[in-house]
Amino acid sequence: MGNVSFPNIPQNIRVPLFYADLDNSKANTGATTQRALIIGQMTSSGTGVANTPVISQGTGDAKNVGGVGSMLALMTAAYRAADDFGEVWYLPLADDASAVAASGAINFSTASTATGVLYLYIAGQLVTMTVTSTQTPANLATALAAAINAASDLPVTAVVDATTTSKVDITAKNKGLAAGDIDIRLNYKGAANGESTPTGLGVTITAMTGGLVNPSLTTGLANLLDQEFDFIALPYTDSTSLDAMKAFLSTKTGRWSWSKQIYGHAFAAYRGTLASVTTFGVTRNDEHVSVMGFYDSPSPSYVWAADICATSAVALRADPARPLQTLALSTVLAPPLASRFDLTDRNVLLWDGISTFTVADDGTVALENVVTTYQTNSYGQADDSYLEVETMSTLTYVLRRLKSVITSQFPRMKLADDGTRITPGTNVVTPSIIKGALVAMYVEMEDNGYVQDSATFASKLIVQKNTTNPNRVDVIYPAVLMDQLRIFALLMQFTLQ
Repeated sequence: MGNVSFPNIPQNIRVPLFYADLDNSKANTGATTQRALIIGQMTSSGTGVANTPVISQGTGDAKNVGGVGSMLALMTAAYRAADDFGEVWYLPLADDASAVAASGAINFSTASTATGVLYLYIAGQLVTMTVTSTQTPANLATALAAAINAASDLPVTAVVDATTTSKVDITAKNKGLAAGDIDIRLNYKGAANGESTPTGLGVTITAMTGGLVNPSLTTGLANLLDQEFDFIALPYTDSTSLDAMKAFLSTKTGRWSWSKQIYGHAFAAYRGTLASVTTFGVTRNDEHVSVMGFYDSPSPSYVWAADICATSAVALRADPARPLQTLALSTVLAPPLASRFDLTDRNVLLWDGISTFTVADDGTVALENVVTTYQTNSYGQADDSYLEVETMSTLTYVLRRLKSVITSQFPRMKLADDGTRITPGTNVVTPSIIKGALVAMYVEMEDNGYVQDSATFASKLIVQKNTTNPNRVDVIYPAVLMDQLRIFALLMQFTLQ
């Protein structure tokens, strides 16, 4: 029988008596922190360095890094409303040099005939202003501009128009296409909740338009280096930004590649009608990005992205295989009833790579099915292998668990053929020994609800020495991932008596 191999105690020591060495190869039960990354634009008052990642250091930190009312600050507020515990980093971006800020207006044409309250929603945030019959349209415009600017967390600034003094000009604080997704409306909650326009008041809203050019992601993503970020809140859905994220996370050359094994998933949201959302959806094909489709919500698309990302992160950290359906979002405001996608619409969206949500009677928005935009294989044929985001998160978990076991148990092993006489403790391993460790790990993961059918797995698992490289072991790992209960179909066969 051979001697036991020690990690550090030498064979030639002669000094008595007792020496102890440590071997932690069987003790590793560690897990990663699964960080989140919020990508968002700064204003000129932000202290962040563009394209340089920085860790979040408190609930109000984003207002310093991104600037009060910045895209980054609003995304962080929405994220933290759903995930107040997880580790979060920012990737602050500067407005593109050629970007244009979106603008809109609110115009008063007639004064109110009675005292009342104006309920104005800007980017889903409520601004109230008391109006009286003595205020002229010009007075109202001055008061409203002051009220808007006093609400510093709004993503806009306001000024009374120099020519038409009854009009308030509104401009986005951040320039760009995504930053210009700012909804302006009156009385979102309606008369049933006490919100109505004061009697006689004439007020007209000009929607925010004209935002152009999102910042480039290229430098910022490159500056992340090899730091892991499992959950990425992505505010952009233009093709250039999505292509950059696709390359960043790519299975072939990006973070999901064999050479990097960093992984990660991005969450975004797209505003539009059913026709425009489906038209957009079929242009994307990326298993590492999920896009929620919505129409007519007061909340900006970037706030949707942050809320969805945080809600998903909390759940998937706890259990990567458990379905996200029915989880309530924390910040976004639901579209009015007439603007929501019905069952048929949502089914169409899910077939076009777009995630869906539902709305409860109290207005709470909940995740319905978070899918990736992956729809076809490299031959253009329909492929649902990467459809569900839970599949991607479970793959991440299993692959990291595999790496942990192999690097803990077999980091510095000699490799012998099966059938070789092996003395335990001699740091020699065979394909069969490795296979046994993989089966044991798989059974453990099955017990915890991440994979299934361990008997079939064990029978199909192949672990063998490479025929041309005697120092290499090749493995075919036929994992059967855990499924999710999504459809419950019942046929009611009743009788009358």
